[in-house]
Amino acid sequence: MSDAQSIGVAGTGRMGQALGRLLMEAGCRVAAVAGRDPGRTQAAARFVGAHAATLEELPQLASRLLIAVSDDALATVAARLARAGARHGVALHTSGAHGPEVLAPLAASGFSCGALHPLQTVATPEQGVLALRGAAFAVTAEGAAALWAAEIVRLAQGWMLTIPAERRSLYHAAAVLASNCFAALLDAAIALMSTAGVQPCDALRALAPLARASCENVLALGPAAALTGPIRRGDVETVRRHWERLADASADLRELYRVCSLRLIGLARRSGLEPAAAQRLQDLFRGGGQDDA
Repeated sequence: MSDAQSIGVAGTGRMGQALGRLLMEAGCRVAAVAGRDPGRTQAAARFVGAHAATLEELPQLASRLLIAVSDDALATVAARLARAGARHGVALHTSGAHGPEVLAPLAASGFSCGALHPLQTVATPEQGVLALRGAAFAVTAEGAAALWAAEIVRLAQGWMLTIPAERRSLYHAAAVLASNCFAALLDAAIALMSTAGVQPCDALRALAPLARASCENVLALGPAAALTGPIRRGDVETVRRHWERLADASADLRELYRVCSLRLIGLARRSGLEPAAAQRLQDLFRGGGQDDA
């Protein structure tokens, strides 16, 4: 049987590997990594520095379970662990969208359950070990699960965001906007550059310094104070020309420009844009994406 401090990682993906390795380097006893595919499990276990196991073996090796699997697999994995004899431990999952309720089978088996979502992108396990240090962690937990979550945050030298279970989807949507939607915005910008005659590889290279500087300015100054460009200046005719030329663009690019522009108008007003100029800009985009006649 496992001791009360041994950790088992359920999941062989980038997040599970990165967190497992981080905890191992911090001096924790990571007993095993478990997954469905034997080859991937062996590779993940080697990276973490732990034993490779099946999900059914994990409850015998660890009493602290860190479940880092896809959102759709969480309930199934929790049920498998419970059926395998998991009793009276602590379990945390790393999903941003779900609260502890998705681990109900383990809670029924006597586990204290919670959610611990690192607010960071993990492109590779190696990069993730570095990126998770100092990151924010969204925690929804009580009792022993809350204590273990706080310990992990401390070991990662991070900081904790306490999120009520019923609001985790809103929190996670915010994370998606800040991370995944940034990729969508750049992809849209590259597409528009391409219609202007710039090759996609050149467009990405050309946009990179602008994107980096804009992101750094927003992070340093805040969105409103960092805002520049035609909407911030109230250049209605420039924005009108954009909107007119976008009539030939795909519907999704046109709608993306419209929605982002409306948000930018609000930011510009907070930065001092005259109300009359803001209204003229808003008038361009009235009617759900169609110009007013």
